[in-house]
Amino acid sequence: MDLAVASAGFVIAALAAGVMGFSIQRGATCTVAAVDEALTQRTTRRLAALVEASLWVAAGLVVAAQFHWLPPPSGYALNGWTIAGAILLGLGAFVNRACVFGAIARLGSGEWAYAATPVGFFAGCLSVNMIFPVPAAPPLGEMSPVFAATGAAWLIGAVLLWRVAASVRSSNKRALATLAPKSWSPRAATIVIGITFLITLVTANAWAYTDVLAELARGMAHSVAARALLAVALLVGACVGGWSAGLFRARPASAAQWARCFGGGVLMGWGSLLIPGGNDGLILVGMPLLWPYAWAAFATMCVTIAAAQLLQPFKDY
Repeated sequence: MDLAVASAGFVIAALAAGVMGFSIQRGATCTVAAVDEALTQRTTRRLAALVEASLWVAAGLVVAAQFHWLPPPSGYALNGWTIAGAILLGLGAFVNRACVFGAIARLGSGEWAYAATPVGFFAGCLSVNMIFPVPAAPPLGEMSPVFAATGAAWLIGAVLLWRVAASVRSSNKRALATLAPKSWSPRAATIVIGITFLITLVTANAWAYTDVLAELARGMAHSVAARALLAVALLVGACVGGWSAGLFRARPASAAQWARCFGGGVLMGWGSLLIPGGNDGLILVGMPLLWPYAWAAFATMCVTIAAAQLLQPFKDY
């Protein structure tokens, strides 16, 4: 990412990252919460909203590909390590009581124990080869169907953008007016998350804090300062979301909570490198690009969280 901190592109990316953090906090966006809702309330609103976020990003990726705004991201082959990594990712999210999205939302509410999650994630990325000495994931030899279907790209993009426009019109009064209420509907939050993530992806390429931590652990990081500032913007947006809704309260954490968040982060770091990709990358990059490994990993992660929740229920949302 050759993005100067003083450039207009960086300013746009930082603003979008801040709004994304705000919407993550207001929508309490989290895969763990979505699975728990499906089990305890028998509704899949949050899971459906996460999948809808993929559709929003897919619509934008089709357009971005046509105008050559974005180099095609790399995909990976689906194999046994993909599934093993997804199981570890799900177990880590369960132990942490939040996925990488949910950790940002909880930090935005003043739950400082979740500051240990990215530290644990980095430690997991550092130690993964000592625990799981596996070869690098084989990249896919072919382009994503979203980019490859050039003849139908405009039609696909038009249909998806029409769906996006219809969603905005139908939820305008509820979704756009939710800037005031303390919590947003899952759908309203993912609409904003999908749009802002796409803006940052086009202007800053891969910037997610999980990507930066994984690359730092492998000594492959680039443009660290700019990407770290975007992660800070994401966190600031989440804190503003919590403060403006009156939900931000600094909560002292016990040693057990710090250890739980660190341990959950380690497991998620292991899983993310085995897949490879965290649930943010799976939902907002891999799934929109119709890569089988991303869909299989996300489904496996959800099943793992559900199985762990059934074996040991928890209520601390």
